[in-house]
Amino acid sequence: MLAETVREAARRFGDRPAFVDAGGRPTSYADLDRRSDAVAAMLRTIGLGRDDIVALTLPSSVEWVVQAVGCAKAGAAIAGINPRLTRAEQRACIDLVDPMLVIEGLDDARQFETDGAELAAPPALAPDPERLAAVVFTSGTTGRPKGAIFRDRHIEAVARIDTGLATGDPAAAPTPMLAATQMAHVGFTTKLAWYLRTGTTTHLLDRWRAAAVLELAERVGLTALGGVAPQIALLLRDPTFDDRDLSSVTGLIVGGGPSPPALVEEARRRFGAGYSIRYSSTESGGVGTGTAFDAPDAEALHTVGRTRGGIEVAIHDDDGRPVPDGEPGEVWLRSEAATDGYLHDDEATAQLRAPGGWLRTGDLGRIEPPDGALGPAAAGCLVLTGRRSEMFIRGGYNVHPQEVEAVLGRHPAVAQVAVVPRPDPVMGEVGVAVVVPVDPAAPPSLAELRDFATGDLARHKLPEALAVRPDLPLTPMQKLDRATLKAEAREV
Repeated sequence: MLAETVREAARRFGDRPAFVDAGGRPTSYADLDRRSDAVAAMLRTIGLGRDDIVALTLPSSVEWVVQAVGCAKAGAAIAGINPRLTRAEQRACIDLVDPMLVIEGLDDARQFETDGAELAAPPALAPDPERLAAVVFTSGTTGRPKGAIFRDRHIEAVARIDTGLATGDPAAAPTPMLAATQMAHVGFTTKLAWYLRTGTTTHLLDRWRAAAVLELAERVGLTALGGVAPQIALLLRDPTFDDRDLSSVTGLIVGGGPSPPALVEEARRRFGAGYSIRYSSTESGGVGTGTAFDAPDAEALHTVGRTRGGIEVAIHDDDGRPVPDGEPGEVWLRSEAATDGYLHDDEATAQLRAPGGWLRTGDLGRIEPPDGALGPAAAGCLVLTGRRSEMFIRGGYNVHPQEVEAVLGRHPAVAQVAVVPRPDPVMGEVGVAVVVPVDPAAPPSLAELRDFATGDLARHKLPEALAVRPDLPLTPMQKLDRATLKAEAREV
């Protein structure tokens, strides 16, 4: 589906910039089509084709997109691996998918493209809804990587759900947008075809920084800003914010979990723009529910909104039975965009998928009834109340305490350790390491723990506060009492 979209977009939009890199260099739709043809030719020459997987560990860049489109044209799938992960974490992802090819750096990607430019472009492939298109990684509920499978029919469904199959107007000025997430993230991988189909011009940054985002928004007239709640908080705290002309921004699209009500209120007021909270997951294809840009406070501040066309949401109890509106339970989603399951992991797939095509999210919530506490304005909206797992979200990235504990527990000064989240006004949640030291007189410092774990854990997983205890509290069932630790962590 991506291959056909790029060819059609090149025909319709031609020299219109599809991407503009951090240095201001544009890549047109025609350039993207030509350059990805060279990659596809090279892939076919070395024998890659349908359902073969190419792992991309590249930074988010035009080259990443060229390689991804080239894979689609050759019939191969991509497995984007976040370059911010440690080498050990990247290796675990690569081992999981067992790719036919790994493209690791920008120089390798450029050489691959250059070599392919000497070859004839391969013929267009026949449409195939079941062709494997992408594997998108998630840590799920255990901290170990899992690869959600997406086929061409899933990518088509994402575009249909998000755009109603909008195709853009070649005569109209392109809508400028910012790529706010890593390209390996579901929010880019599964939606790339949508962006290209609508004729947008996507601007790239070498690194997300609040000042750089605000400068870009003012300079090119961004109409919407996307990201996660901590990024919006950082934009509002930038010292240049009030001196900027941000009148072009009419909407904020914010994922990665619920946004704090105070942040929603401040952002709507200071940007003078609508604020839409989006709730989804990697497994759902990055589509789910959303609050309306002009939603009343009951919806905008306390819910994650309603489903979009083609998506269903329901709440089920522990036995998998649906519960009435207003009753709590696990959130289930259903749509044609939802993954079929995890690559090479039948057990995890069985836990994820429920009868009737439903997807178990692991999140807890309720559907607000008309006579609920939030009032009739929020009726039908999804309210999230927690997570089945102990996972928490720091700055839009999942953190699994057990994974962090396994690393910190190897520190020679640590006898026992637990990691729990603490609310944070910018990041949403941050990790607190609760440590029982080997020597009570010489506990490890926070800096020592972070340094020790840096080689094994991505930066967003490292603890940001430390509490020292003589022991870890247990429940009457002799399990770790995380509730007590979470309450104490608020004071650290």
